[in-house]
Amino acid sequence: MDKLKILGVNIDNTTKQAVLEKISDFLKVDNKKSSYIVTPNPEIILEAQKDEELFYILNQADLSLPDGIGVKFAGWLSGVNFKRISGADITADILALAEKAGRRIGVLIWNGGWSHKKEVEKALKEKYPNLNFVVEEIGREENISLKTNFLEFNPEIIFVGLGFPWQEKFIYHQLKNIPSAKIALGIGGTFDYLTGRKKRAPHFIRTIGLEWLWRLVTQPKNVGPSRVSRIRNAVVVFTAKFIKNKFINRFFYRPNIACLLYKKESVDNKTFQYKILLAERKGWPGHWQLPQGGIDGENPMAAGERELREELNTKKFVAKRIFPNIFRYEFPKLKTIPDENSRRYSGYKGQRQSLFIAEFTGNNEDIKVNFWDHSAWKWVETEQLIASVHPIRKRTTQRFLKKFKEFIKQK
Repeated sequence: MDKLKILGVNIDNTTKQAVLEKISDFLKVDNKKSSYIVTPNPEIILEAQKDEELFYILNQADLSLPDGIGVKFAGWLSGVNFKRISGADITADILALAEKAGRRIGVLIWNGGWSHKKEVEKALKEKYPNLNFVVEEIGREENISLKTNFLEFNPEIIFVGLGFPWQEKFIYHQLKNIPSAKIALGIGGTFDYLTGRKKRAPHFIRTIGLEWLWRLVTQPKNVGPSRVSRIRNAVVVFTAKFIKNKFINRFFYRPNIACLLYKKESVDNKTFQYKILLAERKGWPGHWQLPQGGIDGENPMAAGERELREELNTKKFVAKRIFPNIFRYEFPKLKTIPDENSRRYSGYKGQRQSLFIAEFTGNNEDIKVNFWDHSAWKWVETEQLIASVHPIRKRTTQRFLKKFKEFIKQK
């Protein structure tokens, strides 16, 4: 299947028939791999711009189906005519397939959602009388423990209705704990349509992409500030951000902050040595570099502190110094970097880097790199820094090291 990136998120350019054939392949007896499906809509793609874990999980999915008129519009502007495949539509198709083939279905719904377990069970029995299924209500907390009866049912297809990003993160982290599962799909509030708790827009309205207007007109009591905000994000913010990324960012350099975290160790009573933290890039063994990330409208100091907190999961450091705008490079020179691990900056001409220097004040146990960014970390002595980073990082790191030595002399 062909893929197109929308704000960095992979979207499959496919048809519903091709998707159902792929699902049949996933369900084959000799297939030992568990697969998961996501259905990114404009809201989910926007959330992924802020939530790096969600961004990574979406791009690791076995199928990423275009949902929402905004995604279709982005496809048009990119020369691709997506066939919209909504979570609600594909759920109905999979349920029909499962009923016919005798597949076991596991349904996980949010215990704070509109529809409750008994309502979902009743609706499934009425709509799919021969379906073999089990329903469980769970929370949105991390590390949810599933009930024994659910696991012993050995579901082959899992529907997770926790809303984004909770359902995608649950699937990514928990699917391995359900050995019988062949497929998992995040379906949001799809079962609310099945139970009648929510009324879906007519087919014609969905076809022309005006579900949001239909909800505003027909469900005014259910449209509060949060709903208006969601509609604004899906219709206005997403479109503006996509156009900016597609047609405007290519003329600009993305502001970026490189984070030099160091620790000072005593050699004897009179001398010290400095060590600097490097992280190994996810999916690229041996690609060691300084942690870095986008400034995203912040001042460089605040951006540097945030990046270290997010990438190393620690607050055990003290901000020391900022060196603004000391290096600039264009992305075409870095085409060898694995695309699936890149941040959401592909629309820019390149990056303009500042340097953030901070001193580590904790213990090694306080550092835990994010699995979606890095696979390992290590301390290296100052003299070994240039030799330790990946070849394409040496030029920039030489400049960073020079600034670090200037900072040390000025202390």
